[in-house]
Amino acid sequence: MADTALVLGAGGVTGTAWETGILHGLAKAGVDLSTADLIVGSSAGAVVGARLAFGPAGIGDLYELQLAAPENGKGAADRLGPVTVLRYARAVLSSRTPDEYGRKLGALARESRPGVTAAERREMIAALLPSPEWPERHLLVTAVNAVTGALHTFDRTGTVTLADAVTASCAVPVVRPVVSAGGGSWIDGGVHSPANAHLASGYGRVIVIAPTAGGNKVIVSPRAQAAELEAEGARVEVITPDAGTRKAVGRNSLDPARRAAAARAGLAQSAAHTEEVAAVWHG
Repeated sequence: MADTALVLGAGGVTGTAWETGILHGLAKAGVDLSTADLIVGSSAGAVVGARLAFGPAGIGDLYELQLAAPENGKGAADRLGPVTVLRYARAVLSSRTPDEYGRKLGALARESRPGVTAAERREMIAALLPSPEWPERHLLVTAVNAVTGALHTFDRTGTVTLADAVTASCAVPVVRPVVSAGGGSWIDGGVHSPANAHLASGYGRVIVIAPTAGGNKVIVSPRAQAAELEAEGARVEVITPDAGTRKAVGRNSLDPARRAAAARAGLAQSAAHTEEVAAVWHG
């Protein structure tokens, strides 16, 4: 069995901020998760994981970035409108598998016309990354095929750039453009599951940091995936938002006005998990 894996889940703008706060707090307490043998990042977690894979310093910088006020013209919150939420719900209720759900959301995404272009989104994501090149550390970035609905992972062995991979992983259906890269069309990696923690199968010590705690009849929750890893013999610690974080985040995880509060909530919450995470990580 391989050694350590860090799984960073999906959760929008506030999820990125909260995960960054958690990791920053753990690092300040002496628990550096950038040493992971595997980092799995989905959507928000793809941004954070890409930063962390280059070393712990990137997380401190990213945390400070979360505290800054949104730039002029970039502070308006994206939102899943009521019609889109209803269409998401219908897709869940009429699907039997994550792939089927992914196909239906992929179809919705391909029909939509978001207010931002694919090029603009890529530029925004690239600005958050420390390098255009993939890190040496083993980083998996998830996305869902917008046609087949299947989960896919990008890494440094492929032809897709890090910026394109992370942009694909963050392509929330309908709200953000479908990403074309590597001969495929891609939507948000969190469509398959909030954490995709099953990708850490085979690793002995696993930390899962998941801004989205729940699942549904199609999507497996992070804790359920963690239980499967534990059944394989892994030691697993799962961190999901506490009451303070949920209050700080509010109802719209895509709202940049909530970013600073979410980051501070993550930093505060990290203290409650330091001992357990250290016990797993240092074995």
